[in-house]
Amino acid sequence: MRQARPSVHAFVGTALAIVVAGAVAVLTHQPWLFPSLGPAVMLHVEKPDAPQSSPRSTLIGHGVALLAGYAFLVACGLSDDPSALQEGVDGPRIVAAAGSVAVTTAVLVLLKASHPPAGATTLIVSLGLLRTPAQLLIAAGAVVLVTVVNWLYGRVSARPMPVWAASDPSSRGARNG
Repeated sequence: MRQARPSVHAFVGTALAIVVAGAVAVLTHQPWLFPSLGPAVMLHVEKPDAPQSSPRSTLIGHGVALLAGYAFLVACGLSDDPSALQEGVDGPRIVAAAGSVAVTTAVLVLLKASHPPAGATTLIVSLGLLRTPAQLLIAAGAVVLVTVVNWLYGRVSARPMPVWAASDPSSRGARNG
């Protein structure tokens, strides 16, 4: 398949992933669309070979983010409270938000799995926008879904994402130098 112009490629790949997740949301009446999917999909289609765009970084990043966000939501006693959009922000909510983003960042650095959209995911949870275990599982499923859609789209459009992890640029330089 002939390489599409970058903007057309990005448009089609982004629209496809979001439409698929949206269709699942309509069919299931569940939150298969949430804000941090947008930047994840954008990374997939704009920079499919970048380490932060890889399936590994995407799946680990959002997984860690969901767990950290929920852990801080529970630890701060907010799991049964309305979201910050309804209730506002107070001390415990700030602790939950700051703690979840800090832990997510630290763990992803340790795992060498940087994926900046995960910072939004952990805030979505720690701010109470998604807060039940069922919603978190659906969010995880949505991340898997858009990653698979973008992975397949990359294969058919000749701009493939790696199967799992992107090659380390420093090791490429060592091999080439």
